[in-house]
Amino acid sequence: MKEVINIYRKQKVNVDSFIKRLIDSLPEDYMTEAPKILKEYTYIQLMYGVNSEYKQITPIMYKNGSDSKQIGSSKSHYFLKLNLDENKIYISNPYIHYKTGKASISVVHFVDSTYYIFDINLVNLLEELRLIEYNGFHDRVKRVIYFFGSTALALVAIALIGYGVFVFFVLMSSLADSDFLHDIFKSIISITLGLAIYDLAKQIFEYEVMYQSFHKSEDKQYKVLGRFLISIIIALSIETLMVVFKIALEDLSNMASAFYLLIGTTIMLVGLAYFYKTIQEATPKEEDSI
Repeated sequence: MKEVINIYRKQKVNVDSFIKRLIDSLPEDYMTEAPKILKEYTYIQLMYGVNSEYKQITPIMYKNGSDSKQIGSSKSHYFLKLNLDENKIYISNPYIHYKTGKASISVVHFVDSTYYIFDINLVNLLEELRLIEYNGFHDRVKRVIYFFGSTALALVAIALIGYGVFVFFVLMSSLADSDFLHDIFKSIISITLGLAIYDLAKQIFEYEVMYQSFHKSEDKQYKVLGRFLISIIIALSIETLMVVFKIALEDLSNMASAFYLLIGTTIMLVGLAYFYKTIQEATPKEEDSI
């Protein structure tokens, strides 16, 4: 919703101009020609008429039918801030439509003592004007795939966390017969990896399933990748510490291998820092993009 509104606000002059030209091009008898209008202009969700006393005088016309139940009902609360322009047209601010749940705007045209209201699907309108790229079928398929993928990752994460907790309780119940350092680090690594994978699954679910995006956002992908890499580096750092401690306690001749592992982890950390620095420099500031 917020993304759609921002796009509309940036292009408000052009969008409003298009809407006014559209209203001028429609057949004069709106309600008689309503089925034709709704079929031809798919972004118009519904339309109806209200008299000068703000009472509904026509059925609400939809693409797939009409509703006459509200004829005679008062619509005065919708006209409190009505301010018609020189063409007797008013365009509302964006809002969530109470029937469709879509980001919408309402257009009012005053003709011969009658207010004609057109509720317009803002997403479909912006798509018609090529201001966004959106395909409903593709979006639904993408969301289903990401839903099952993120759910599977979440289950793997829960299994890893559960295994880490299981190893910890087994260790606590048999301290005398176990390798404490090895098992405790195994538990920590399992839980850390589980949290990293769960965080990745959560990011995918939030950005690709729950929230609708209308343009490609590389910054979003970088954030998801960056947070996942941070978790992996933490897990590797813990593994490195485990190796160092085990070698220090058992066989110092292998300390060079632990040193190389530590160097590799450090290089990954430096690489991640450079990655973030590069992304921040490449991402335009909000004031520069206006």
